Amino acid sequence: MGTTASAGSQPALVAPTHQTSHQGNSMAEDRSSLSSSSLQGLYIPNSKAKSIITNKVAPVVITYNCREEFQIHDSVLSDNYTVGKISDAMPEHYLVLGEFFMVQDVSSRADVLNTTGSYGAPNFRKAKGSYPLYGMGQPSLNGFKQVIQKLESEAYEEVIFFCVREEPIVFLRLDKDFVPYTPRRKENLHENLHHLKGGLRAEQLELSIRKELCDFAKLNENSFYVYNNIEHFKDEPQHVRIMSEEDIHVTEEVYKRPLFSLPSHRYYRLPLPIEGAPMEEDFDAFVNVLRESPGLSVLRDGSRPLPALFFSCQEGVGRTNLGLILGISEHILYLCFMFQVDRAIEMCSEMHNIKDAIYENKRKLDGIAEDYQIQGSSTRGYFLQRTIQSLERYFYLIVFNAYLHDQYPQLFAQSFSQWMCMNAWIYRLLGGIDRSELSAPASLVTDGSRILVSSEYLATDLLGTAKEMRVSNFRRVLKTAVYGMAQPNSEAVSVVLSYLMDERRKHSSMLWVNLQEELILEGNGQMFTPREPVCVEQPIPVCVQNMQQLEVLELALKEEILRCEKWLEVTTEQEKQMRMLKSCHTLQELFAQQKNLHPGLTYHRIPFSDCCGPKEKVFDQLLEAMKSTLAEDPGSAFIFNCSDGKDRTTAAMVIATLTLWHFNGFPECGDEEIVSVPDAKYTKGEFEVVMQVVRVLPNGYRIKREVDMALDIVSETMTPMHYHLREIIICSYKQIKTAKTEAESQQLRLRSLQYLERYIYLILFNSYLHLEKKDSWRRPFSLWMHQVAARAGIYATLNQLGFPEFEAHKDSPLASLRYRWQQPSVHSLPIRGDFI
Repeated sequence: MGTTASAGSQPALVAPTHQTSHQGNSMAEDRSSLSSSSLQGLYIPNSKAKSIITNKVAPVVITYNCREEFQIHDSVLSDNYTVGKISDAMPEHYLVLGEFFMVQDVSSRADVLNTTGSYGAPNFRKAKGSYPLYGMGQPSLNGFKQVIQKLESEAYEEVIFFCVREEPIVFLRLDKDFVPYTPRRKENLHENLHHLKGGLRAEQLELSIRKELCDFAKLNENSFYVYNNIEHFKDEPQHVRIMSEEDIHVTEEVYKRPLFSLPSHRYYRLPLPIEGAPMEEDFDAFVNVLRESPGLSVLRDGSRPLPALFFSCQEGVGRTNLGLILGISEHILYLCFMFQVDRAIEMCSEMHNIKDAIYENKRKLDGIAEDYQIQGSSTRGYFLQRTIQSLERYFYLIVFNAYLHDQYPQLFAQSFSQWMCMNAWIYRLLGGIDRSELSAPASLVTDGSRILVSSEYLATDLLGTAKEMRVSNFRRVLKTAVYGMAQPNSEAVSVVLSYLMDERRKHSSMLWVNLQEELILEGNGQMFTPREPVCVEQPIPVCVQNMQQLEVLELALKEEILRCEKWLEVTTEQEKQMRMLKSCHTLQELFAQQKNLHPGLTYHRIPFSDCCGPKEKVFDQLLEAMKSTLAEDPGSAFIFNCSDGKDRTTAAMVIATLTLWHFNGFPECGDEEIVSVPDAKYTKGEFEVVMQVVRVLPNGYRIKREVDMALDIVSETMTPMHYHLREIIICSYKQIKTAKTEAESQQLRLRSLQYLERYIYLILFNSYLHLEKKDSWRRPFSLWMHQVAARAGIYATLNQLGFPEFEAHKDSPLASLRYRWQQPSVHSLPIRGDFI
């Protein structure tokens, strides 16, 4: 050991001050420093240290009066912190949470209402009308005390404060006040953190940031760099002195400490999103606060005044406005749904109007004649997303208001999340909010923006049936009159119908169901569908309410092609070619011609989303079509097709097979097969969430066995296609680990969950067929799901869909109905239509 005397009144250091190495004018923007083997100056107050004894464990400090000896064990010496700088002209310093710069939270320009001086906070205001609802931007500590004084003068019996910020904020001591600062990314110093990953709460991050700031100050003579002027960076960065944690406040300390002398005041952190609608759990948290408030109880004394609700975000605009509307919705429950929300929006519109935001974003979207890229992203795509988010926020306010009307008299017996699962049709409605493809002009094909791709290119003939049947992947379910195939042209339709009506099969009536949700057209005897040239493999689904909308669009496309008389680029099985399509037919025209030749033919178009679990209305439509056909002829044949005869066709064939078994009787179930392959349990469909559903269904295990038997029988018809629903679930999930990008990983996760959901829906549909058979299935499956299955908790289970047997619960949005039921993402493709 060695002893080192302190140098008079100078502070004692156990290691040399960190020196930044500059080589030329270049330097890495970010680098890691401060490893445990490279100690940086630990600052020790000069009033304490007389001498320091170094050793292998920790420095020993002996004080001047020689009455105190202590060791310094400081985690700052072992943390691997990161340093960086805004630009080459600015100093390098430590970065918060490894990547962020601390920026003053609110600029003076943000205070549009000029209320900071008079009220203590930017944009302080009261909502219109007589309701005690207030909003403001982020105040400093002294500013918040000034706000409280203002409210005390109003003599409210109860005041509830809501901080609606999702980003972390810390308050640093400046003069006699504590001023808010937030961590920002170098790429956008004006934007706060949002969509925090890993389930981290802002409160947790604030405590972590405070600890880091204290550590950084110890390593830099009790000071840290912050930025106040990020417009011009004049005199930036600034030094802030930090001696201890008492020089830093977190949000909870700022809002809660003054309330100890005000027992009628309460504070809550209610994070709301900057864009879009809040999550269901955010609404739940808000309702829980209201339930705890005697002044808002349905049993409250009518003579008692309402509590004052106070909402605060960064500048007091968007999220504060959203909070005010939620508060007003609670205060004026006696009005009708739409009028109440619109009135609430108007009463809170001094700084921001949600409905105006919808119109403004749509106006900007419509104003972009030619799409262009900004930082690699589509401008039209950006404004479409902003428009959808604004509309979604408005949509959720109306839905939440409906919830309040329903549950307020019942003392909020259900949370908003539970109520939404009981009314899952709302998620279906929300999933179809983007209908821009309905307005995509037919001229996109004739002007070269889109190309036509042939069915032969999209459907590889893995079953080798094209030569005989003129269509790819033609097959039949064993011992039933259920058939499937890829998209046929008029010649193939004629061949298939003749095949079904020959002397051997003798079907006099046939139901043909086309499952495609894309535009389909026959040109010069070939079937084509429009695709984007940049990605011919990606379908372009059209969200429609009925098949007539698809037929109108297909007719418009046909007329445009025939009108232009141009050579068009098409992608065929062999190569890209230029073709002039002299003859064109829509699917409706094609089958109308065949019906003239085969009067027993019935044609339906039932759009079915690829890979997803079928929507409830798809089951309704398929069952109703089969019931009508069987009522006329029990010996009818059922034909299904999609683009390649694989995914959607297989699902429909399973649905048809189960339906026919309920009409004609089930085949005998053999002994359960012993499977000796890896993941045998899961190839048999015994996933935890599946078995959870099976356990609550009457005769659930038998119901599942029947579905498995139908899946196996249909799969036997397509062995060369290597397609079996139960196996695809586990295979898609296992591929997540080998994904090369985060986007690919998320796509595989979504795909595995969608197939898992499809499997569960088949089990639910079979249960419905059993339970409702006594009434001849007069109640549709969709209504049964709402009235029966929802009450049994089925939608609640589907709202937490995942693979708990493989991983701990992950806070993945894809587990929820809200995100999984959104339209298949086409945002990677150019936006062609107008937002309707």
